Amino acid sequence: MSVPLADRIRPENLDDVVGQEHILSDGKPLRRIIESGKIPNMIFYGVSGAGKTTIARIIANNCGMTLHRLNATTATIADVKDVISSIGSFGTENGILLYLDEIQYFNKKQQQVLLEYIENGDITLIASTTENPYFAVYSAIISRCTVFEFRAVSPDKIVPAVRRAFTILSRESDTETEVSDDVIRTIAYNCSGDVRKAINTVELAYVCGERVGNTVKITPESVEILAQKSNMRYDRNGDQHFDILSAFHKSVRGSDENAALHYAGRLIESGDITSLCRRLLCIASEDVGLAYPQAIVITKACVDSALQLGLPEARLPIAQAIILLATAPKSNSAYEAINSALEDVRKYGAPDFPRHLQNVHFDGAGAEIYGQNYLYPHDFPDHYVKQQYLPDVIKDHVYYKFGDNKTEQSALLYREKITQQHKKTR
Repeated sequence: MSVPLADRIRPENLDDVVGQEHILSDGKPLRRIIESGKIPNMIFYGVSGAGKTTIARIIANNCGMTLHRLNATTATIADVKDVISSIGSFGTENGILLYLDEIQYFNKKQQQVLLEYIENGDITLIASTTENPYFAVYSAIISRCTVFEFRAVSPDKIVPAVRRAFTILSRESDTETEVSDDVIRTIAYNCSGDVRKAINTVELAYVCGERVGNTVKITPESVEILAQKSNMRYDRNGDQHFDILSAFHKSVRGSDENAALHYAGRLIESGDITSLCRRLLCIASEDVGLAYPQAIVITKACVDSALQLGLPEARLPIAQAIILLATAPKSNSAYEAINSALEDVRKYGAPDFPRHLQNVHFDGAGAEIYGQNYLYPHDFPDHYVKQQYLPDVIKDHVYYKFGDNKTEQSALLYREKITQQHKKTR
């Protein structure tokens, strides 16, 4: 089986690595560590195709250590012990570097097996993960490692790598490649920061290219087909899922309907309208709330329509709800009010009700207060009468504060009116 192009053209030194300037540029932390030759235990965290494996190989080559690579999706404890058993054998004089890919798939027991050998220095561990290591990796491993975040590579940085990949394919097959700058940019911009994905697309595009004599022509049409949806880096159970939802929610809250539509589009393209609909319902109450009370009603109608229609038509009511919520006046007064009330519940527990709010029941002998003494608001002007409703210990606490929008200010004026009327009639 031939080695994939992405593996054949891996950079051999740090200067050829694309992206990750924040940790690999001159003077940056990871570059200094690699150049020192004193390699600590590390965790590389970030998106696929950002160079984690490439950097691990460069480290192993530069420091003279023997590299063992395991993938936690298939490796077992026996595989780890096989690596450990090679300690002290010929060729391992400079130490063993274990590169453990997708460490989040090792359970706690499997990760614990590594601890003893990490601590005594028998092996140096470089683990990689696409998930947040502080959630996915055993805390004892985290405490013994330095974490470096690898970011998605920008399209402009991927363009030279794509061009280089076509050049290498031409050289290997002794052919000429006819490929436009637009095609190269299409590949770079449709890989979502994943260099490996871009190189794999190059290889497929070359295989599918039109051959005329000794020339391989790469057509825009074939690349569009090969690259379609490849730019949708999305994992429903990973950080990308929550990052996109967070960006979407904050865009609506910030009244930027265009950004909100963009992030919604990414969710729609991935086929995840359920998460999007749930977030819309939340926004309607959390961020628009009482500034426009009808927002929740309209949003619920749009969500019901979207779920009933399914894709692709679901995008229409979803877009309607997004634009409505993003352009609506905002108020988080209800959100703040319920949070304040819950804080008191957790602090004070369940204090006794005021006597006049209790359900009507027989007052037995020895009762301190006889009778319900409840004042029925509808028997009073404006259907209002002042009486205590909160338990004694928190009777003066205020949870809800009227927002500064038109709707809530109108409600405040009404409240002030009826309370003033009540004072006059007393």
